[in-house]
Amino acid sequence: MSARTRMLGAVTPLGWSVAGCAAALLAAGYGLGWAELTAIGWAAAVLVAGALAHLLGQSAHHITLTLPVDRVVAGERVPGQVDVHNSTSRRLAAVTVQVPVGAGLAEFPMPSLAARTGIDEVFVVPAERRGIIPIGPVHTVRADPVGLVRLETVLAQRIDLYVHPRTIAIPSMSQGFVRDLEGQPTRDLTASDVAFHALREYQSGDERRSIHWKSSAKTGRLMVRQYEQTRRSHLLVALSLATSDFADDDEFELAVSAAGSLGIRAIRDARTVSVLASSRPLSTLTPTRLLDDLSGVDLAPGAADLRALSRKAAAAVDGLSVAFLLCGSATPLAALRASAAGFPVGVEAVAVVCDPGARPGLRRAGGMSLLTIGFLDDLQHSLARGAAA
Repeated sequence: MSARTRMLGAVTPLGWSVAGCAAALLAAGYGLGWAELTAIGWAAAVLVAGALAHLLGQSAHHITLTLPVDRVVAGERVPGQVDVHNSTSRRLAAVTVQVPVGAGLAEFPMPSLAARTGIDEVFVVPAERRGIIPIGPVHTVRADPVGLVRLETVLAQRIDLYVHPRTIAIPSMSQGFVRDLEGQPTRDLTASDVAFHALREYQSGDERRSIHWKSSAKTGRLMVRQYEQTRRSHLLVALSLATSDFADDDEFELAVSAAGSLGIRAIRDARTVSVLASSRPLSTLTPTRLLDDLSGVDLAPGAADLRALSRKAAAAVDGLSVAFLLCGSATPLAALRASAAGFPVGVEAVAVVCDPGARPGLRRAGGMSLLTIGFLDDLQHSLARGAAA
C-alpha cells in the first residue's frame, strides 16, 4: 500500500466532510469575492492539512502482549503487560496503544521512540465474574485531536483469559451416594469377576483357572465358578441452562460452581463421569478442561430445562448409576420428580437445588434425594453427612 493510499484511507467521515466544506468555501469565497468565506475555507484546509501531518513518520512498532496466567478463579485480578519496542534504526512517531479487555479498553499514550528503545506498560484485568475474557489484539492508533484522521494497526495477538467458577473440595464419590467402589452387581454372568454367584458343570472352552477343585472332587464332575458381572459407577452431572429453572444469576453461578466441584471430584476419583450443560456435553478429560468449558456456559432462554435434559441424558448416556441434577429455586418439586423419573430403574437421582442464603437440607422426595444448598460450602457438608450416614 502506497503512502498516499494509506493516508487517504485514514481520513474519517468527519475529515472528508471538513475537506469538502473547505473546498466549497474556497470556491464560493473566490467566486463571489467574499473574503470571510475564503478565510473560513483556508482555516478548514489548514485544519485538514494539520491532521494529515499526524500520519507522517515511521510507526513500525514491535508490540508483545503477555499475561502471567491464562486461567484464574472468579474474584481474582490479573496483571497484564504490553511491551512496545522500536527495533529499527530510526525514530518512530508517537502513537496510542489500545488493548481491548473484554468490553473495556485500556489506552496508553506512547511518545516518540528513539532507535533500539522500548517502553513497558502494565494494566490490570479485573476477573470478578466467571467467563472468558478476550484480551487484545493490541492496536496502535495515530489520530489528530479533532478526529479528522485515524490510522489503526493491529500488532499483537489475542489472549483468552479463562475465569473459572469457584469450586470446593468435597468427599470422595466412593462414599455416600456412590456406594459401588467395587462395582454394582448385575444379572449378567461371567467367568471372572468379583461377586461370586454359583458353581456349574465344566463346559468346553471354560478356563481351567475357574475350576473349583474341591467341589469337583466331591461331585466327581468338573465344576467351575460363575460370577455376577459388575460395573463401575457412571456419574452424570446435569446442569440446566434454562432461565426458567433459576430465579436469578446468583443461583446459576452457585449451580455452576457445584457442577464443577462434583465433576472434579469424580475425575480425581478416576470414575466414569459425564457432565452436560443442557444438551451440550462438557469435557471431562481433566479438571482444567472441565473448568474451561464451564467458564463459557451461560443461561439461555431457549435451552432445554431440567426435565428435557434428564430425558436426553437417560437416552444418550449408558450405564448410569448416579445422576446429579443441578437447578435453582425456580424449579418446582413436581418438575424435579418428573426429571428423576426419567432415568432407568436403579439410577440414584440427586437433585441439587441452588438457593443462595437458604438453609441447607438433604431429604428423600419420592424416588430421589433432594439436596438444597445456600452456599457452596453446604455441598461439602451435606455430602459429608451423607457419607457418614
